[in-house]
Amino acid sequence: MSDNHDGETEPIRVLVVDDQELFRRGLTMLLGVESGIEVVGEAGDGIEGTDLAASVAPDVVLLDVRMPKRTGIEACVAIKEQVPSAKIIMLTVSDEEADLYEAVKSGASGYLLKDSSIDEVAQAVRVVADGQSLISPSMAAKLIDEFKAMSKPEKDQMPGLRLTERELEVLRLVAKGLNNREIARQLFISENTVKNHVRNILEKLQLHSRMEAVMYAVREKLLDIP
Repeated sequence: MSDNHDGETEPIRVLVVDDQELFRRGLTMLLGVESGIEVVGEAGDGIEGTDLAASVAPDVVLLDVRMPKRTGIEACVAIKEQVPSAKIIMLTVSDEEADLYEAVKSGASGYLLKDSSIDEVAQAVRVVADGQSLISPSMAAKLIDEFKAMSKPEKDQMPGLRLTERELEVLRLVAKGLNNREIARQLFISENTVKNHVRNILEKLQLHSRMEAVMYAVREKLLDIP
């Protein structure tokens, strides 16, 4: 999403990739009438979705986890290679932990159940387009468990720059699935200040996304999460 020459915000360009035609068409039609969102394409499998993403360079891709020819996880990796700026929201019928972990590990910004309302889907598109992660608190808890079980500390790792107490507070709340607005409310600071803290955390840890920061924090035992 960017500004044009008249200072007006351009719509968020969305690509929908799902092998269930009725679901895909319905989602495309409903999102098409949402303010500030433009559907720029739709595809029925992972390979077609990857090719289309490369040609239309969407801001956000709604990507089904389970598809023929190329799975959503494989397509996510391929799309991130072709269009690094694209934010990816995985669509699924269940919040299986293994899928969730693989999705985040492969570069997804969010994870959405297929029975979500169209308002929730539209809000999800806006949230990830703004650079935030979309993980519900219940999914975040499962994700933390996955990270603990699957992330192994690397030996002889260069210690990262120390995070400030405030940055650690922000990171803990990110790990619990809170968005910038909720974190701002909880810490009694502005939403812009939260954005700055998140950016500083990523720069200090030399990471690319909020969820990568959480993975790092769990591995390095920086978070007090039961």
